[in-house]
Amino acid sequence: MLRSLIRHGAGAAQRYNDFRRFAIGPATGRRRSGPTMTETRIFSRAAVAAPHHLAAEAGRAILAEGGNAIEAMVAMAAAVAVVYPHMNALGGDGFWLIRTPDGVVRAIEACGPAGARATIALYREKGYERIPVRGRDAALTVAGAVGGWIRALELAAGLGGRVPLRDLLAEATRLAREGAPVSRSEGRYSVKERVELLAVPGFAAHFMGEGGAQPEAGSLRRQPALAGTLAQLAHAGLEDFYRGDIGREIAADLDRAGAPVNRADLESYAARWRTPLSARIGGAALHNCPPPSQGLASLLLHGIFDRLDAPKAESLAHLHGLVEAAKRAYAIRDRIVTDFDRMIAEPAAFLTPERLAREAGAVAMDRAAEWPFAAAEGDTIWMGAIDASGLAVSFIQSLYWEYGSGLVLPATGILWQNRGIAFSLDPGALNPLEPGRRPFHTLNCPLAVFDDGRIASYGAMGGDGQPQFQAQVFFRAIRYGLSVAEALDRPRFLFGRTWGSDSATLKLENRVDPALAAALERIGHRVEIIDRPYADMFGHAGMLIRDARGRIEAGHDPRSDGGAAGL
Repeated sequence: MLRSLIRHGAGAAQRYNDFRRFAIGPATGRRRSGPTMTETRIFSRAAVAAPHHLAAEAGRAILAEGGNAIEAMVAMAAAVAVVYPHMNALGGDGFWLIRTPDGVVRAIEACGPAGARATIALYREKGYERIPVRGRDAALTVAGAVGGWIRALELAAGLGGRVPLRDLLAEATRLAREGAPVSRSEGRYSVKERVELLAVPGFAAHFMGEGGAQPEAGSLRRQPALAGTLAQLAHAGLEDFYRGDIGREIAADLDRAGAPVNRADLESYAARWRTPLSARIGGAALHNCPPPSQGLASLLLHGIFDRLDAPKAESLAHLHGLVEAAKRAYAIRDRIVTDFDRMIAEPAAFLTPERLAREAGAVAMDRAAEWPFAAAEGDTIWMGAIDASGLAVSFIQSLYWEYGSGLVLPATGILWQNRGIAFSLDPGALNPLEPGRRPFHTLNCPLAVFDDGRIASYGAMGGDGQPQFQAQVFFRAIRYGLSVAEALDRPRFLFGRTWGSDSATLKLENRVDPALAAALERIGHRVEIIDRPYADMFGHAGMLIRDARGRIEAGHDPRSDGGAAGL
């Protein structure tokens, strides 16, 4: 019998209408598709997509000034860190996938390692069985996001980018100084471990409403300390975050709080260029980030499903095939993905045509496989940009859980991540806590290059669910021929165990055809109907597709506060 275990109430229709109103920028054309009459925005030269309309507008403005897609993304990354603080911040991590006009695809790994004082012995001495999710002891890794901006702008300059850093950070600085309205997403958010989060000194005063209540959507939030930090970075350069005055203030505040990251950890940090992982499906090369990212899982899921017989969208074969492909992808991920420098197996060996065919052959299309899977939720932003030259960016930036550790550094206004909770205090685990070790990352940012000249930058937030949401959007647009807007709008599923649940279930938005839900249950899936048509737990996804003529279809999720913008 179908269960409806999670109820969130109504209001999605109003949020969807708001989303459409905020989908900004001049479009050269629109087309309608599907029963919801969603609109895909089409731009003639360049476009961006973001989960908040103010971030999208910041990117569009840089494109209008003559900036390239990388420069636009840095402006968006700074702005979204101000207006979407429950999802990301300067104190978080990030990953980039960049395809330059010459066809080369590059990856930036901007995830910080555990601090010098972050040892298993320290946490055991404090009486911990596992790393705490909030507070100073959760703030145990270096923040790598700004380091990623540094690497990306080096490449942008080599491609002719000339927009001054002060212009790239100007809008984010203004929004922090003058104030930005609390987003609808943040206002409705259900915070995990709320008691522990509110107990972190300074957090509630900085981010919460009266009495520690979730802030009201639309209320104005000013962040003067963060504005000062952004202004200083614009003046002194981004290296200042790690090795200058900002770095000194960050280290001093972390030390006063008792966090395990010190100034030497900051000074020695640099984001790294990596060779992306790649896999072939029919008519396209897919690219994603190597470990410690879970990009391998995303490529496996795409590659396995592409080899399954599921010719009709929204059919039993379609949804069941994606779920079963996800199970097989996650089984491999959970055996091997760890710090890039400590891998015990070569990820590319799992992405050969022979291996993908073998995994697809193991999928039973008439029954659900048993699964002891336990998923962790995460809160993140994905954004994309493509410019007139064909330079394409897929970008993701995160704190891990909503509001991360909750630790707000007083001098700089920076909110610090809790990505280090992905480490284990078991020295024999695949990802044990060690100083200098990078944590396992749910973050990944896919990019597809098609044989017919198209380029797709796409992605989603959602912790372990990211590969599932990416594949749902991708195959609806590519295999089943839906518009970008319709692919983003269609009901989603999420397989796995969510926070507070003891078992892995297949969760469906309540717009899914009841007959399809019943069919999934008949072949062995434990189905939950989430009583909401557009639920945050199913990710905030986005997609841009540039065709061989240079036109770009772009959109962002009706579940988010964003949209597409461009020229």
